[in-house]
Amino acid sequence: MRLAAVITMLGGMSTDELSHSTFLADDHRAATRTSLLRRPWVVPLVLLTVIFIAYAVPPYLSLDPAQARIQPMPPYASYYPLLVAHIFLGSIALLAACLQVWPWLRQSHLAIHRWSGRVYVTAALSASVCVMIISPMGLNGANQRVANTMLAFLWFGTTLAGFRAIRQRRFADHRQWMLRSFAVAFSIVVFRVWMLIAFAVFVPEIFTGAEVDPADLSQAIGVTSWVSWVVNLLIVEWWLHRRPSISA
Repeated sequence: MRLAAVITMLGGMSTDELSHSTFLADDHRAATRTSLLRRPWVVPLVLLTVIFIAYAVPPYLSLDPAQARIQPMPPYASYYPLLVAHIFLGSIALLAACLQVWPWLRQSHLAIHRWSGRVYVTAALSASVCVMIISPMGLNGANQRVANTMLAFLWFGTTLAGFRAIRQRRFADHRQWMLRSFAVAFSIVVFRVWMLIAFAVFVPEIFTGAEVDPADLSQAIGVTSWVSWVVNLLIVEWWLHRRPSISA
C-alpha cells in the first residue's frame, strides 16, 4: 500500500515539482555536510561522549556497590543510590547536550532541539542536586569536597539561568548560559585525562606499583576535581568574549 501510494503521488507530480523536491533534498544534505565542516568538533564530541558512557556506566548497571569504580565506598547509606542516580542522569544529560550544541539540528529541527533541551535541563538539575548531597561525603579531603560542591552549584545555576532565559525569549543569553552549563557537565569526561596528569605530578608511584602516600593521592584527586571544570569554563568564557555578538 505504501509503495502504491508513493507511485501514485509521484505520478501526479509534474517534472518541475519532482526537480524541486530533488533540489530540496540535495540542498538539505549539502547543508548538513556544510554544518559538520564548519563545526568539525561535533562528531568527535559525540564519539567521545558515547565512549565515555560505555566505559563509565556498566559497573553501575548491576546496582552492586562492590562493582563501583569509587572504592572505598564512603560509609553512608544514601551515598551509593545517589551516586547511581547521578551517573544515570548525568549520562542522559551528556547525550542530550551533544544534540543541543549541534547548530544544524537547532536550525533544521527546532522541535527536536526543544525536546532534547527539556531532557537536558531535567536531567542536569536532578543530577546536580545528587552531587550537592554526596559531595560532602567524599573521602579524599576538603579540597575534593569543596571542588565538587562548587561544581554542583554551578551546574545547577547555569542550567537554571539558561532555562529561564529561553522562557523569557532571551535567546543570546540562553545560548551563553547553556554553553557554560555544558562546560561544567563535560568536566566529568575530561576528569580522567586531568587525573592521569595529576597522578604523574603528585603520585608518580601509582604507575610503578610503589607504595602511594594517601595524602598525595588525595591531593592529586582534589586538584583534578578543580581543574576538570575550571579549565572548561575558562575556555567557554574565552570563546564567548572572542565572539561577543552571538546571533539570536
